[in-house]
Amino acid sequence: MTLLTTTDKATAVALVTLNRPTRLNAIDLPTAEQLSTMWRELRYDDTVRAIVVTGAGDRAFCTGLDRDAATAVPQPNSPYTIEDPLLRIGPKSNDLWKPLIAAVNGMACGGAFYLLGESDFLVADPAATFFDPHTTYGMVSAFESVLMAQRMPYGEATRMALMGTAERMSARRAYEVGLVSEVTEPGESVTAALRCAEVIAGYPPEAVQGTVRACWSAREAARAHALAYAPHLVSLGNRTGQEQSQLFTARRRGGFLTR
Repeated sequence: MTLLTTTDKATAVALVTLNRPTRLNAIDLPTAEQLSTMWRELRYDDTVRAIVVTGAGDRAFCTGLDRDAATAVPQPNSPYTIEDPLLRIGPKSNDLWKPLIAAVNGMACGGAFYLLGESDFLVADPAATFFDPHTTYGMVSAFESVLMAQRMPYGEATRMALMGTAERMSARRAYEVGLVSEVTEPGESVTAALRCAEVIAGYPPEAVQGTVRACWSAREAARAHALAYAPHLVSLGNRTGQEQSQLFTARRRGGFLTR
C-alpha cells in the first residue's frame, strides 16, 4: 500500500502515512488518488476528529510528485490550463475541515508543499529539511510558492523558491520563520503531533472545525486569487520534459547548503 491510515478509536485521531520510502515518499498517481479519496471519506467518519500526516522512514516526509508520474500526465495545449495531479491531495481541497497536523521527518520538498500548505500546523524532527527544486530543473514554482508564501515571510519563501536544490532550510530555521510550530527531540515528531491531535480531538468537533474554517478563510481569498495565475505562469516558464530530465541528471550529484 502506498498510503497507510490507522485510527485510534479511543482518541479519535487518524495517522496517515505516505508509504513509499524507497521513492522518498514521492507521490505517484495512485497515491494522489488515494489521498483525495481518503479526505472525502473522512468527512463522513465521526470516529475521526483530528489527523496527523507523516512519511514512512526517516529520510523523507515527501519529495513531491514522482518523476515517473510527472511525465505520464499529458498537458493541454493551452497556457490557461494545466493538469496537476497534486491539486487535490490536501484536505481543504476536498472540503474536509477536521484539523490536520503534519509530522515532518527528513526531506520535505516541491510537491510536498501541497500537503504542508493545507496542514493546520507543522511539527518537525530536528533533521527535517525544506527546499523547492523547481527552478534548478527549469520549472516554475507556482503553486508551491503561493502556498509557502502564506506560511512564511515573503523573503524566506522567495529565497527557498529561487535557491532550488542549492540550499535547504533546516528545521531550526523553519521554526524561526514560523513555518514549523515545534521542533521535537530526534525521532519524536509523530509522537508530538499525535499528542497535539489527541488534545484537539477531545474538544467539541463543531467548535474545532469551525475554528479551522475561520483560520483558513483568513487566507483563502488571497490564496485563490494567487493560484489563479499559477497555470499560466507554469505553462509559460517550464522547460520541456526532456530538458528537465537532462537538468535533473546533470545536477542531482551536486551539493547543497543548509541554513
